[in-house]
Formats: sequence, C-alpha cells, structure tokens
Amino acid sequence: MNLKLKPLKEQVIVLTGASSGIGLTTARMAAKEGAKLVLAARNEDALDKLVQEIRHNGGQAIFVGADVGIEEDVMRIAEAAIATFGGFDTWANIAGVSIFGHCLDVSIPDMKHMFDTNFWGVVYGSRIAANHFIKRGSPGAVINVGSFFGNRAAPIQSTYSASKYALHGWTDALRMELEKDKAPVSVTLIHPGRIDTPYNEHARSYMDRQPEHRGMVYVPDTVADAILYAAATPKRDMFVGFQSKFFTVMAAISPRLMDKVMEVIMYPTQLANRPSRDVEDNALYKPGYGMHERGTNVGWIRSGSVYVQAQKHPAVATLAVAGLGAAIAFLAGSRNRNKKF
Repeated sequence: MNLKLKPLKEQVIVLTGASSGIGLTTARMAAKEGAKLVLAARNEDALDKLVQEIRHNGGQAIFVGADVGIEEDVMRIAEAAIATFGGFDTWANIAGVSIFGHCLDVSIPDMKHMFDTNFWGVVYGSRIAANHFIKRGSPGAVINVGSFFGNRAAPIQSTYSASKYALHGWTDALRMELEKDKAPVSVTLIHPGRIDTPYNEHARSYMDRQPEHRGMVYVPDTVADAILYAAATPKRDMFVGFQSKFFTVMAAISPRLMDKVMEVIMYPTQLANRPSRDVEDNALYKPGYGMHERGTNVGWIRSGSVYVQAQKHPAVATLAVAGLGAAIAFLAGSRNRNKKF
C-alpha cells in the first residue's frame, strides 16, 4: 500500500520526551517547518517555556504534562491533540531513559520502571496513534525512536539494550500487521548511534565513574532530521550515523566477534574520568532538567550525518551498504586467513 503523507507544514505532530535532547530539538525544527505541535513530557515547566518560545516565533504548540509509562497519561496526550487541533498526523515516541550498571547490580524495580518508559510508553503511543489513523481513514505516521543498542547489546547498559530490543521487535510486528491489513499507517523505526543529549546526565548510574559518550558522537539535529523526514516520507528504518548501520550489520554477520569488540571498547567509551552522580540523582523516577538539547559528552562531535542524507536517496544508501558489506567480507576473510597461519 503506497501511503502519501502530508508535508510537515500541514501536519499536527505529537512528540513525547519533548522537554530535552532529541525531543526538544525535533520540536524546534518541526516548528520552523510550520507544523502544529503537541508536546509531552514530565517536566511541565520546561514544556511551558518551549511552547512560549515556539509561539513567540510565530508557531502553534500546546503541551501536556505526562508520564508515558502510564497509559492514561498517554491517552490524555491524544485527547488534547484532538480537542485543540482536531487530531494529529504524526506521533513520534521519543521519550526514553537509561540505566548504567552491570546486569547483576541493577535492581529489578529499576529495570521494570525503565521498561514502563522505554517499551510500554511506545506501545501505548503506537496503539493510540495507529487506531486514530485507522478510524479517520487517512494516512498518518508512527515513528518510534530505538537505538543501535537495540540491534547490538552493550555491557553496562543491559536494561536499556533489552528495552530497545523489545521496542524494535514490537515495532516490526506492528508494521507487518498494519501492512497486511492495508491500514493507512506508516511505521518507522529510528536507529540512532551515539547522540550528544543529556541522556547520560539523566540516567540512573550504578557506576563509580559518570556515564558519558566518548568517541564519535552525533548532534541531536541528526535524529530530528530523520524523524521529520519519516513524518513526511514513509520509511521502514532510518539509521542515524554510519556507526549505527555498521554495528548492526556486524552484529548480524559476526556476533561472537562483536561480543569481543564491545567488551573492549564499551567500558572506556561509556564512562567519564570523573565521579558518577549519586545513584538517586537521575530522571528515572522524576523529571530531569529541561530545555537542554546537548549533554556533557566529549569526543568527536559530528555536526551532521551523511548516512541520514544518503537514506533520503535510496540508490546512494544501497551503494553505501554494498561498500560496507564488501569491507566486512574483506575483514572476515583476512581474519580467517590469519587463523590458518
């Protein structure tokens, strides 16, 4: 079924997690494109400031204080969109939080609470949005923000990886069911690499050293760009950063090799050289600070993602993946040849 989505300037867009990071950046970029916005998060003070900013610049926006881990709160977001704008055209599930800690250290209640946000919040939002589009009989987009950690688990962020694996699986199943029924719903899964947001400062940390992205890190604008492209153009997947696609492909081709690689690189590239915030100082159970797009990460901060731009032109993306496959095959062949000697 070929779906034709509205241009952004004609859309009403619902964004969860809009008070900081990717959600905040996406809201500002969508407002500049002329979209009407329904912004949701737990931090109502930050949302109020954001709505005032957008209105001051000539845009239209409302906010709803909501915890996406509570189904009734998510229903209130949809009700506000319908009451104010008569409905919505895109629903982007962006809200998320992480826990840094070893599998045997993180408490079961913390694990369950993270799943309320990262997995169940997406389920609630996706179901409400899909049913809205089906009921009105015209196309709309459901956009779920996953992670390359949902394709390749990482040490220290075991619960986060597990929640994203669950999100990815549920999103793929939802897409297939809706497609089979010829429902007017575009379902896109976003696969960000490492993004410079307050994610690390909002995370609950069991570690001695402060969580931090180190190495190659992308600005949140790259994810916002992918989200807004998918809002107007049906896409199955959008990978943000070539690192995301690379680790996903490598994990499928050589999982045991990737185990070893992740064991080596993930400890030094996820922890800062400073003491960690207190385990109680985080956004797992309460709102984190708002109105900050960027975090405290260090390293090579990329200003954009060439791979996101390539995916807007399928032929270019295909060539890029083919090149990646050839490189991986060469590396695997070299590894096997070395084993013989």
